[in-house]
Amino acid sequence: MSRQGYVATPPYSQSQPGIGLSPPHHGHYGDPSHATSLPGMMKPPGPLGAAAPGVMLPSPPPGPQQFGQNAPHASNAPGLPPQRFTGPAPVHSVASACAPYQPSAQPSYPSPAPTSPITQLGGQLGAMQLNSHGNSLVVGTACPSAVPAGPPAFPGPPQPAPPSILQPGPRVLPPPPTALNGPGAPPPAAGTARPAGVRTAACGRGLGPGAVTLLSLLLAAGFGPQMGAPASYPGGLAPGPARMAGPQPPKQLDPDAVPSPIQVIESDRAARGGQVYATNTRGQVPPLVTTDCVIQDQGHASPRYIRCTTYCFPSSSDLAKQAQVPLAAVLQPFATPPADETPLYLVDHGENGPVRCNRCKAYMCPFMQFIEGGRRYQCGFCNCVNEVPPFYFQHLDHLGRRLDHYEKPELSLGSYEYVATLDYCRKNKPPSPPAFIFMINVSYSNIKSGLVKLICEELKTVLERLPREEHEESSAVRVGFITYHTVLHFFNVKSNLAQPQMMVVTDIGEVFVPLLDGFLVNYQESQSVIHNLLDQIPGMFEDSNENEAVFAPVVQAGMEALKAAECPGKLFIFHSSLPTAEAPGKLKNRDDKRLLNTDKEKILFQPQTSVYESLAKDCVAHGCSVTLFLFPSQYVDVASLGLVPLLTGGTLYKYSNFQMHLDSQQFLNDLRSDVEKKIGFDAIMRVRTSTGFRATDFFGGVFMNNTTDVEMAALDCDKAVTVEFKHDDRLSEDSGALIQCAVLYTTIGGQRRLRIHNLGLNCSSQLADLYKSCETDALINFFAKSGTLGKGCSIRQLRCT
Repeated sequence: MSRQGYVATPPYSQSQPGIGLSPPHHGHYGDPSHATSLPGMMKPPGPLGAAAPGVMLPSPPPGPQQFGQNAPHASNAPGLPPQRFTGPAPVHSVASACAPYQPSAQPSYPSPAPTSPITQLGGQLGAMQLNSHGNSLVVGTACPSAVPAGPPAFPGPPQPAPPSILQPGPRVLPPPPTALNGPGAPPPAAGTARPAGVRTAACGRGLGPGAVTLLSLLLAAGFGPQMGAPASYPGGLAPGPARMAGPQPPKQLDPDAVPSPIQVIESDRAARGGQVYATNTRGQVPPLVTTDCVIQDQGHASPRYIRCTTYCFPSSSDLAKQAQVPLAAVLQPFATPPADETPLYLVDHGENGPVRCNRCKAYMCPFMQFIEGGRRYQCGFCNCVNEVPPFYFQHLDHLGRRLDHYEKPELSLGSYEYVATLDYCRKNKPPSPPAFIFMINVSYSNIKSGLVKLICEELKTVLERLPREEHEESSAVRVGFITYHTVLHFFNVKSNLAQPQMMVVTDIGEVFVPLLDGFLVNYQESQSVIHNLLDQIPGMFEDSNENEAVFAPVVQAGMEALKAAECPGKLFIFHSSLPTAEAPGKLKNRDDKRLLNTDKEKILFQPQTSVYESLAKDCVAHGCSVTLFLFPSQYVDVASLGLVPLLTGGTLYKYSNFQMHLDSQQFLNDLRSDVEKKIGFDAIMRVRTSTGFRATDFFGGVFMNNTTDVEMAALDCDKAVTVEFKHDDRLSEDSGALIQCAVLYTTIGGQRRLRIHNLGLNCSSQLADLYKSCETDALINFFAKSGTLGKGCSIRQLRCT
């Protein structure tokens, strides 16, 4: 067994899926036999079975079948063959409880076969028909068993269509005049009732829940192609007399056109819940985030790490503008997988480091194609041909695949980690383990309310559960303690002391660290001294009458302590009042109710001063994350104070009018969860894409000194970054769109690592393919962040919400 801890590959006589070289794999979206005409009814004239002028077949009533999710992938069925990595996980990972599996023989890169324009047009009309009079959407083809029998057809030669006699019920207007269904019927009379919005045939071409929700909302709200514009793409509506005559009624959101989220969630749970979702197919839409399933990594990153707004990108920028769907991905690099899923494998190439493309610097992944007997490989992102390093050489089999394909996670998995070399470290030196500094506000109100005593008692329990590496018996995290009101108190808790020592810093304008040795200590070694300090703090300040407090100097002191120790870390600040003391970062009360519902109300959501923005930038540069626990009894200006935890990768917890008997349990749960969570420090993230599109905007608590590198003081399992993509060239439908997210960070044990996530998406020139692959949760995430944080705005703007 090699140093990576991987086991032998399965027999190569078995059929294994390739990455990027296989024919397409198409899911089931309906039965073509459902498109037959109803017995006893005339087939409507016109191309592609368009409705006769003035006649529209009634659709079946809406029911549970409206919002069904696509059927689960064939590879998701239980009972899969044994998995590729049959041995235990490497030394840095936990053994998996996941059922063994073997890669499915289904192809990995579906490439849609070329079709004629007529076939493409028919496919779009079969999946998406528009009723422009009501802005309604009819999805799918009619089912013979679901359409009620209508009146007999009118005999005689063809003639202008008279008004048809429909079944009793709400009036259904005829379709609009288009280039496909002829001149159509005259426009409806004034006062005509609008029809219902969305209906799906019981046995039509099924769309995913994301597609149904997205399409109905866009069309009901007036987005998408203009209803009176010329048809600029297949399926568009052409102008006609009905469109040109008279003013159009205002577009309104029809409540009946909005699908039920509860029904969509329940349908997805019923269809895909409890099953195995394998990521061996490019561009497949994953289960919803509310569906509990087991995810097996077979070449593409788990949706727990990356989710896209759509899994089929438009092939051109013009088509993307017509679709009105943002192209974005939600990245959660440190998401915590369930216990029954395999954790990430660790790859260690020693001093050689990770293998990368010479041109675009993409890391070795399943999208690389080896050629010339394994001596070279072609990058899947920039198509550059690179030499294979001698230590990494391996022969190819009869399929053109390396013999060690299933022994190396970077060749067969979508997510994995590399051990970084000294070239990836600051000053080419190995990093030190991180430190946690606990900073408690000991003002009069906190002492009298019992909050300080509660915090000190809880810290005795929390420090026993400090995060540690999975193979280590104890945590390598060092701890330190500071108390403050208008001055700062540093404590020396060195293990050889009988009593803790306190040092006071009164110069809060130029904060410095009064001691190095004894401030940041190992908890196990100094446990008795630390417990002694926590017992003394409540009584030490019980006679204090100081009500004012500082804030910016507290953050500055913690950052300077980490900087002096040359280690990253995290500050846990327990604060309760507006910092009104004379010090940098002093704030004033601006809670003016006269500004509410006026144009000046927005200034209440912007920081008062630039001090906190500059302070947060310095914290990111030194790997200092800030988590803030607020206990305000009056106005505290969260817009200003919250900017520091937002931009440093921390979290803000707010307990207004804190009451011990009501809120203490919630506070203690939040504190324990935040201390124990999986976290990486001093992180830098870069998102690489294949040729034809690129990452343009990043939304989240991040700093960017350039256009590509995302800097974060810390990145934990609850933090996500949303990335928006734009076209800069045409995308190929054969090669698709590839995304690689690389995060360089320091572990809780002080090791520098690279976490890699890879994902492949489909590309299409058909809007119907894009809409069918939409992910509504990712879309809402993008809209919320882009609207709140503001694209292209400065950090001072609405980034503190």
